[in-house]
Amino acid sequence: IGTPLSSLMAWVELLKSKAETRDMVKEMEKDIARLETITDRFSKIGSKPALEEKDIVELVVEATNYLKSRLPDKVQFEILDGKSPITVPVSTVLLNWVIENICKNAVDAMKGEGLIKIKIEEELTRVNIHINDSGKGIEPGLINSIFKPGVTSKKRGWGLGLSLAKRIIEDYHKGRIFVKSSVEGEGTTFCISLPKQS
Repeated sequence: IGTPLSSLMAWVELLKSKAETRDMVKEMEKDIARLETITDRFSKIGSKPALEEKDIVELVVEATNYLKSRLPDKVQFEILDGKSPITVPVSTVLLNWVIENICKNAVDAMKGEGLIKIKIEEELTRVNIHINDSGKGIEPGLINSIFKPGVTSKKRGWGLGLSLAKRIIEDYHKGRIFVKSSVEGEGTTFCISLPKQS
């Protein structure tokens, strides 16, 4: 991945010199930065990532801002938080990926139209991130196995996203991720619960 990324960066630098492509270049730079992040994520899976104190509210805002420009216009985000900053030791790259994965699943469940509410709650020893969608809900028979590899309610995909999310939250962050509630035809709420100290 590194070689084509370097090549893309060089092409972007050339395009910057042309006034008519400046707006396009800005978006291309965001996607190149995204590819660098994805490469970074893959390099971190399997090795113990360094956890750094990070404001969870800021992290959620950054993750959703990136998604907003790449999702259908009919998908809306609402972020509710008690106060900012709420700092927690995390791997920013990996936690970002978990949030994005759940949000992308939510968009699929809503068929590209609806509301994703993210509520951040601070407790004495934990921070909880509740991600709620207005989608079709999870079939009751799937709820208990949704985090197992190969389990998916989608027609495409390998069903690995949530199992990887579980590994990232539980093994790397010593937290919990679970389906808080799901009602068919009304939506689903996932909860990511992270300890405030590593």
